[in-house]
Amino acid sequence: MFVQAATILHADVDAFYASVEQRDDPSLRGRPVIVGAGVVLAASYEAKAFGVRTAMGGRQARRLCPDAVVVPPRMSAYSEASKALYRVFEDAAPVVEGLSIDEAFLDVRGLEHISGAPTEIAARLRRDVRERVGLPITVGVARTKFLAKVASGVAKPDGLLAVPPERELAFLHPLPVENVWGVGRVTAAKLRSFGIGTVAELARLDEDLLVSILGRAAGRHLRALAHNRDPRPVQAGRRRGSIGSQCALGRSRRSLDAVDAVLVGLVDRVTRRLRAARRVGRTIVLRLRFDDFSRATRSHTLPRPTAHTDTVLAVARFLLTTATPLIERRGLTLVGVAVANLENDRPLQLPLPFDPSSTGDLDAAIDDIRERYGSKALVRGVLLGRETGLVVPLLPD
Repeated sequence: MFVQAATILHADVDAFYASVEQRDDPSLRGRPVIVGAGVVLAASYEAKAFGVRTAMGGRQARRLCPDAVVVPPRMSAYSEASKALYRVFEDAAPVVEGLSIDEAFLDVRGLEHISGAPTEIAARLRRDVRERVGLPITVGVARTKFLAKVASGVAKPDGLLAVPPERELAFLHPLPVENVWGVGRVTAAKLRSFGIGTVAELARLDEDLLVSILGRAAGRHLRALAHNRDPRPVQAGRRRGSIGSQCALGRSRRSLDAVDAVLVGLVDRVTRRLRAARRVGRTIVLRLRFDDFSRATRSHTLPRPTAHTDTVLAVARFLLTTATPLIERRGLTLVGVAVANLENDRPLQLPLPFDPSSTGDLDAAIDDIRERYGSKALVRGVLLGRETGLVVPLLPD
């Protein structure tokens, strides 16, 4: 029987923001580094050793690691590092699928006679990223995208791990169930409550029981991954399924008016990105994180796709209103907005009666002014004098 070779690489820079800071300031190397003050945006592995984690409150992080060096984020530096990183990726493989600004899948099939075996390509990739970008990167090599990502996670930090096809399940099954892509804290707790703590136990579970625990789609998907069944190819230029933005608010309480102002800024940012990418979407999603690090999601699907700022804002405000009792009880540390169910923009038939305000002329005029004179040339009145959060570098939409 023919067995496909392990030719998929998952490459992921270690603690990206913190590594860029350590690269640019030699005095930070080997020291615990926290990027961000109110909320931890990134932590070096030296800080992670003390229990510091991304999205943790800054005060708690400093209690855990009092000797940490706290530095403000430099988004432009991270954006430039990402561009340099992707140039290395594209030199290494003909097919690169970006997952984030510091993480990608690479398909190296057919390169054996040109560039060597996949493990040799992976080792060279790590060396080239270190020499050309100055950053540590971990690479996993496997037959499937899922297992390559698991392998890189196990190999961190600054490692290389290749899983040969004949050893796939021997490698995968002893791992904690949290290593399965898509199993977060809530899902892991639910599985562990049923005595499922390893991938092997997940794989042995009856599919009907797993579906009853997690639902049909999630149950079947996770069971397939537990057997390393993942037919997805590496796809270059795959377009996003959603476009969103989020803002960390810190641990101090904010008024609902202040949260609304942040929401306005997020919607402005998201809808502008939609129009720039010539995408429209039907589903508006509101994501919230509370003081106890629990999360909630609210969504609403429109009858017609849109990239119209006022339409998306009206739905986002409605969703925020429905979540107000939760926010008042549990506090709010992060708010995010996304537009999903995307499709390519095309001339849309206006509903009757025709609404001149829904044509997008105002959005187009504002976009044009900001393109010419900068993003701060026009600002909504509610945002004047307010901090609307960091603009995080992203892959192209």
